[in-house]
Amino acid sequence: MKKKIILIAGPTASGKTKASVTLAKQINAEIICTDSMQVYKHMNIGTAKVTQDEMEGVAHYMIDELEPSQSNNVAWFKDKVTTYINQIHAKGKIPILVGGTGFYINAILFDTTFEDDDTNEYRSELFNLAKVHGSLALYHRLEELDPDSAKVIHPNNTKRLVRAIEYYYQTGTPISKHNFEQKSKRLQNISPYDYHFFALNMDRATLYNRINQRVDMMLQEGLLEEVKNLYEQGFTEDMVSMKAIGYKEFFPYFNSELSLDETIEKLKQNTRRYAKRQLTWFKNQADPIFIEVDKLEFDADKIANAMLLHTNLTYN
Repeated sequence: MKKKIILIAGPTASGKTKASVTLAKQINAEIICTDSMQVYKHMNIGTAKVTQDEMEGVAHYMIDELEPSQSNNVAWFKDKVTTYINQIHAKGKIPILVGGTGFYINAILFDTTFEDDDTNEYRSELFNLAKVHGSLALYHRLEELDPDSAKVIHPNNTKRLVRAIEYYYQTGTPISKHNFEQKSKRLQNISPYDYHFFALNMDRATLYNRINQRVDMMLQEGLLEEVKNLYEQGFTEDMVSMKAIGYKEFFPYFNSELSLDETIEKLKQNTRRYAKRQLTWFKNQADPIFIEVDKLEFDADKIANAMLLHTNLTYN
């Protein structure tokens, strides 16, 4: 029998935190935060990390797992989330996964497999090759190893070229074959879980206005000071953690390349664009059940009830 899980996704400022806690209290559930940046300690305001008060006594997982200096990749993330799913089910409770990007959601939902990341030395060689001879040298090598991938990867996209060549080095098979197999799982809805996937949505203008207000609120709560503290501790913009929206935008400000007003506007713009990409991904790939939260007046009880209507779960 497949394990039951619920996923609640949606852009920043859509009300995921309150709605998920409200639902969890109704159905005896615990929450796994599947935002790839909330795993980092000391990054609370910029990631909109749930507070102890907001948890309302509901157990939350995947928060403060790593220091900002540590790397976080999808294979590690998927394994940790899977472990917590099993632990929650062992207690007789239902896991609610909240947040997350499309790639991470797919990895968990459809049990995407990843090879062990033991090729750092070879990866460095490939990047050095691109640095000396240009990315076209990598592209020609990929054409020989995996022509199908070469057809869809731009010759200037060094990162994707390196990953495709590296995958062949790791496994002896083309990454295009792997991607096709994983896509087939999604199209056939082959998942190890009995899942309900909800995406919180609203009118686009309303969303953008709420995002702008959210950024202003984060600044009032001390976002600038939070990022400055990380910057002064020596965390650099090339670290995975510092590439998060809400953090990367401040480095040009600290380096006197942008004014604070320009930085804030850039942060709002990047957040709006990310929200747009998320919604596009949900509509084109994930096929979730959309909950129009603006029509429900952003009321957490109404949102939770709307989700309950689509499940066979009942109130406690």
